[in-house]
Amino acid sequence: MGQVIEFVSKSERERIRLIQEARAIYDSIFPPTDPVSERSSGASAHRSDGGNLA
Repeated sequence: MGQVIEFVSKSERERIRLIQEARAIYDSIFPPTDPVSERSSGASAHRSDGGNLA
């Protein structure tokens, strides 16, 4: 009786699907790194642009 059913439009479902697909492609090109193992191995990341965000 207390169950809530949420309506999700077709366009919203497509948007979510495209985001998931894009994330999968991105992760296949740039695999996520484990920050804990990266720190323990002594590796450090350096930005080639000097770190400027402007």
